[in-house]
Amino acid sequence: MSDADLDASTPVRLSRLVRGEAAIRADDVVATEEPLEIRVEGRSLAVVMRTPGHDEELTAGFLLTEGVVQHGSQIFELSVCPSRSEGQGNVADVLLSGVEMNWDSLTRHVFSGSSCGVCGKATIDSVFQKFPAVTTDWQVSSDLLLKLPDKLRASQSTFEQTGGLHASALFDLAGNLIVLREDVGRHNALDKVLGFALMSGALPLSKCILMVSGRVSFEIMQKALAGGIPLVAAVSAPSSLAVQFARDSRQTLVGFLRGDRMNVYTGRERVVHEG
Repeated sequence: MSDADLDASTPVRLSRLVRGEAAIRADDVVATEEPLEIRVEGRSLAVVMRTPGHDEELTAGFLLTEGVVQHGSQIFELSVCPSRSEGQGNVADVLLSGVEMNWDSLTRHVFSGSSCGVCGKATIDSVFQKFPAVTTDWQVSSDLLLKLPDKLRASQSTFEQTGGLHASALFDLAGNLIVLREDVGRHNALDKVLGFALMSGALPLSKCILMVSGRVSFEIMQKALAGGIPLVAAVSAPSSLAVQFARDSRQTLVGFLRGDRMNVYTGRERVVHEG
């Protein structure tokens, strides 16, 4: 287990109740949720409720998907300072290089809960960040996509302990896992993946597939587009706005990827199916 995974779960004591049996006291673990305050140039940008671990990636991915930075070189310094006494969480401090902050254009300046990636959006216009539509024309087989959910689940170490974390994972076009991140918030898990790519110089992710463990919202598609990801697949359902966004940005959106079936909502031309 890496240092980044040490705080992903928290031990608790509970009462286990089973019909027809006496109550018993037991030990369990739950997914950890704590606040992370993100500061840019000494000014507070947001408080994100997240699962501790890979906080630098989370912060970098957050700045990418908020349109603050486009390249890893624009982050001059990024440090996370622990301050967990009395539940205060951590603080991520960011110094930028060659970037002028336009605070009025940011989509969230306040509290963001782990279940809501667009909480605190200032205006409807600010929700629709402008990222270039994808232009790739590669194809993958439906058989390759059908193998991804099992690969995702097999790599979710903390989910196996707690049952309470979302996951986002990048795969190459051969179905090989590149990176997987877990978090109590599905948008946070994706920000961690994108932050990894930003900090490692891997953007744009034009030859990658994104696999997510839950449903697909508009913001998941927008964040994927910020990373240049052409194909997003999920084990659950998309929202109507996610489908509309994927169509407008020319992304392929696959939902209900389970067992031997899937729904291809947009970008069907990228999925080869022999039947």
